[in-house]
Amino acid sequence: MDNRTEVREFLTARRSRLTPEDVGLPRFGGRRHVKGLRREEVAMLAGVSTEYYARLERGDLGGVSEQVLDALADVLQLDETERDHLAHLARTASASGRSRRPKPAPHAVRPGVRAALQAITGAPAFVRNGALDILAVNDLGRAYYAPLFEAVGDAVPNLATFNVFDPAARTFYPDWTRAVDGTVAVLRYEAARSPYDKRITEVIGELSTRSEVFRDRWANAVVHRHDAGLKVAVHPAVGELTLHMVGTELLTEPGLSLMIYSAEQGTAGEEKLRLLASWAATEQSAHDSELTEAARERKTE
Repeated sequence: MDNRTEVREFLTARRSRLTPEDVGLPRFGGRRHVKGLRREEVAMLAGVSTEYYARLERGDLGGVSEQVLDALADVLQLDETERDHLAHLARTASASGRSRRPKPAPHAVRPGVRAALQAITGAPAFVRNGALDILAVNDLGRAYYAPLFEAVGDAVPNLATFNVFDPAARTFYPDWTRAVDGTVAVLRYEAARSPYDKRITEVIGELSTRSEVFRDRWANAVVHRHDAGLKVAVHPAVGELTLHMVGTELLTEPGLSLMIYSAEQGTAGEEKLRLLASWAATEQSAHDSELTEAARERKTE
């Protein structure tokens, strides 16, 4: 992802969504020739010159002070995630040549983390990287994302490519459009947070090349931090399932996040998780029986 292009698209999109009334400016008569605020209006409210703000909006955030970033964030009414995103873009613009070297995405998950995942038995849980690859998963998490794991076989499953490309995603999510919107926004946030991660760049490149749906949403410059919210899915075995999602970055594994989907006690979601666990156990038992039978047949040949 080109940082200058990202800065330009992000600041332009945030400026275009505001009106003079939103920021306490009077609207004078006559037709406005720009959507949203003018550059000079943003500059005046942020306490910088129009020329300086124009330079920033062209993508040059190198050396910008925290005070200016805070002022811009206030004027553009950025939420916490958008403020983080702007700070990530500024850090990248000011980074040294050494820190700009491409970095591989982490793919190895330590045995201790895998053991901790398996200790979570009452909720789907998995570890993902910034590219939305699922690198480790517990039994209930594999059952929850059964359509995804069935689609990829032995390959590393990727939530972004599943959500955008796989026809099964359109039935798995009751609101597929919203799911794709969220996927794009999370990838954009992760790309700015880890701008030299080759795997994130690879996934975004594939989606941009092959999906007009993705390209249209990427142009909106929306960002989202995937750390809390509701996950709603229609599972092929247990029907609609609404769970609370909590995500946290692993302190010992920079770039990796632990995601847990849980249900409140006494709710329909809790009961459906029990059904899901039972279904998963039945499926696993059937799979094990098939393997055993196949082994016996090989011995008799």
